[in-house]
Amino acid sequence: MSRAGLRTPTLFILVAGLIAITGFAQSWNVALTIVNMGLVSAIVALGLNMQWGYAGLFNIGVMGFLAVGGLTVVLVAMPPVTEAWAAGGAAALAGLAIGVAALVGAVLLRRRLPPGPLRGAGTAAILLAGYVLGRAVFIPGADAIERVNPAGTGFLGGFGLPVILAWPLAGALAAGAAWVIARIALGLRADYLAIATLGIAEIIIAILKHEDWLTRGVKNVVGIPRPVPFEVELLRDPAFVARMQGWGLDPVSAASILVKLAYAALFVVVLALLMWMAEKALNSPWGRMMRAIRDNEVAAEAMGKDVTRRHLQIFVLGAAVMGIAGAMMTTLDGQLTPGSYQPLRFTFLVWVMVIVGGSGSNWGAVLGGFLIWWLWVMVEPIGLWLLGVLTTPLPEGSALKAHLLGSAQHMRLITMGLILLLVLRFAPRGLIPER
Repeated sequence: MSRAGLRTPTLFILVAGLIAITGFAQSWNVALTIVNMGLVSAIVALGLNMQWGYAGLFNIGVMGFLAVGGLTVVLVAMPPVTEAWAAGGAAALAGLAIGVAALVGAVLLRRRLPPGPLRGAGTAAILLAGYVLGRAVFIPGADAIERVNPAGTGFLGGFGLPVILAWPLAGALAAGAAWVIARIALGLRADYLAIATLGIAEIIIAILKHEDWLTRGVKNVVGIPRPVPFEVELLRDPAFVARMQGWGLDPVSAASILVKLAYAALFVVVLALLMWMAEKALNSPWGRMMRAIRDNEVAAEAMGKDVTRRHLQIFVLGAAVMGIAGAMMTTLDGQLTPGSYQPLRFTFLVWVMVIVGGSGSNWGAVLGGFLIWWLWVMVEPIGLWLLGVLTTPLPEGSALKAHLLGSAQHMRLITMGLILLLVLRFAPRGLIPER
């Protein structure tokens, strides 16, 4: 095997070694937590790599599609709140239906009437009437829902279905949202597309934060059902406790590790399936066409390729993968926290994963997901240890020592920036370059 052929397995072995060292040096609970979030991060990076690496679409609204995936888990898996439905469910849905009907009516009117003052006035009148009427019906219903036990519920809940069904549905809903966004923004130049996707993502997060009837807002949705057993359920089983004690293991730690391994097994299956499809697509004539469009849109269009349609297609596919990852992440967390969706964590970090791993390379995106997430988690404790060693000569109570030790939390940002600069300088195509 050539040196280039050995690079990919060598890099994955090195990252696996870093995670193993974490398990031996700290705990296997920490190491498996990194593995699970690394798997989710790898899937997010794979979705962004489809958009940027395949087609050159500059999307910095990643967190919006992750949030759609998280919302889908709530709508699918949480049990319905019957009191809230009785109090205002029908009115809230009726108000939303009026708004949708107004949008559809405005679109149909614009298609039937020729351009002119009549079409503009009619469209405005339908939209204004729909907004006023829909709001008049929706607001009382939403207020009634939010007054039903606001400390514990205060929202409609979901359908009470198995949580794992939310993962493919999250991909479908994220794809639908991406289709709407793409119809609006894909005609924009790259920098304007980035601004548009970021703005739309912020709108999605704002909806999650403020529509309490749907997501409980900043009160968060907790107690999301799991696809794997709870640790306490394992500990209630005398046979499990006896078996772990017979093996010389702490039952509490063993239960936590077993649950994390179960999550890891599910996530590995999803990642393997998506990776297989992504590799098949990338190496197919369709994948070669997408890269040709990315490299020279004018030449591809001259060869008869529908550039706009292909951009729409790949944008929707990448967003679907991100939506699946968002649903997996919310399932792993066991709660939906709208306030936690921040551009730094859920957009910038994903871009670092793709760039460091190798833009256009599926294996590079997966490697970047694991490596950058390990660094994101471990840099702060490593930095704290390093600063503790460097400040050992300083006397206790020293203001400089206290300042340096208090700055350890900023090591994450410094390290991410440094790694990004080093990779762009010495390996501009990433650690696993596109072939």
